[in-house]
Amino acid sequence: MPDLTSSPSSVPKIAMATNKPTLTDWNPAGWRHKPVCQIPAYPDPQALGRVEAELARLPPLVFAGEARSLKASLGRVAQGEGFLLQGGDCAESFADFHADYIRDTFRVLLQMAVVLTFGAALPVLKVARMAGQFAKPRSADMETIDGVSLPSYRGDIINAPEFTEAARTPDPERMIRAYNQAAATHNLLRALSQGGYADLHKMHRWNLGFVQGSKQAEKYRDLAERMSESLSFMAACGLTPANVPQLRETDFYTSHEALLLNYEEALTRIDSTTGKWYCCSAHMLWIGERTRQPDHAHVEFLRGVENPIGVKCGPEMDTDDLLRLCATLNPANEPGRMTLITRIGAEKIESKLPRLIRAIEREGLSVVWACDPMHANTHKTANGYKTRSFDAILDELKGFFAVHRAEGTHAGGVHLELTGQQVTECLGGAQAISEARLGDHYDTLCDPRLNADQSLEMAFLIAEALKAERAEQRRVAGGA
Repeated sequence: MPDLTSSPSSVPKIAMATNKPTLTDWNPAGWRHKPVCQIPAYPDPQALGRVEAELARLPPLVFAGEARSLKASLGRVAQGEGFLLQGGDCAESFADFHADYIRDTFRVLLQMAVVLTFGAALPVLKVARMAGQFAKPRSADMETIDGVSLPSYRGDIINAPEFTEAARTPDPERMIRAYNQAAATHNLLRALSQGGYADLHKMHRWNLGFVQGSKQAEKYRDLAERMSESLSFMAACGLTPANVPQLRETDFYTSHEALLLNYEEALTRIDSTTGKWYCCSAHMLWIGERTRQPDHAHVEFLRGVENPIGVKCGPEMDTDDLLRLCATLNPANEPGRMTLITRIGAEKIESKLPRLIRAIEREGLSVVWACDPMHANTHKTANGYKTRSFDAILDELKGFFAVHRAEGTHAGGVHLELTGQQVTECLGGAQAISEARLGDHYDTLCDPRLNADQSLEMAFLIAEALKAERAEQRRVAGGA
């Protein structure tokens, strides 16, 4: 385990408020005194300390008020009054960073949200895995190729994917580059979401070129035509983008796994209006399956920040651990604070999820239930590609909705790894991507992602499941 106590936190020195934080037993550097997993061993502690200090002096990437707004919206999702659409890259890349890449993923999420909103008659909360999803957990610290062992690639914020000693050595300067890329990404996302690009009257322009002519594009075009008719009727009634901002702009939030705590700590600030701590690297942060130990560093850090928090829940999640995590991370049972992201697997979802739901319901806890149908359905093909089956992803989602219908609870969201690029990384879907085609455009640095067409297809299928859930709720209410 690397020595993490030698780099003192400079965060309290840059806090701008005179208010004292409400958690008197917590500070942003407290995680350094807990057992920690998935943090790299930096060879130069002094260089690491200098980078941390520099990050602590830089402006926040997001603002506390934005995180509070997201939390309030998630609170409504927890009450069954909305749906969380969380999606984006598996791991953001320095090499692939450009405006078109960001825009394409943004508009895929817009398309999906329109499909879900119109099809399910529910507000859809859009949260991207962008502007900070640079670090990745690994199953082993070292990777061995042809008898040579080097540190595993842990994401561009830590090291580089090339299999050389220089590339794989953790470099703290990469945190500065990640910050700068995240800042530029946030700026573009704000411009796209608030500057008119998200205007519902422009839905026809959101299609990506390579999706044109596909079955999903035709379904989307039909939906856009129907919505255009509705918008024309609203305009005739005086409801236009000029006087109804919701028609020309949209709320759009960012999230990532809070894995590299050195980076997260340095971007933690005291909010001048409330005196509470916020991690200003993203609006929402989550803890992964490998770092959710209740007495470890990642839980210790996230218990003290006010951002909405996600927790990945795998098939072996113990109900006692789940309740302990909820008590630690959300002791006041604040609505919108906790999102439980299940990643159980298509074959186990219907047998493993009910006990988790029942434990939460028994304790009367307010949570958003979201499904990550990607990570537990990953396998390797005979030719060595890591992939996921569209059918397995869909089966897990179907099981997720079925269990919630049976338990009388709200299936509140979906968490997908996706991209707006023309990748061939996941098998199947309407495009019928085969194992032989995986190598055509297999571009991911880590895990396979749905492409735009597969993402849109998934949105239509999720909308149908949401419609069925709403119909069941109306049936139960009518018979009461």
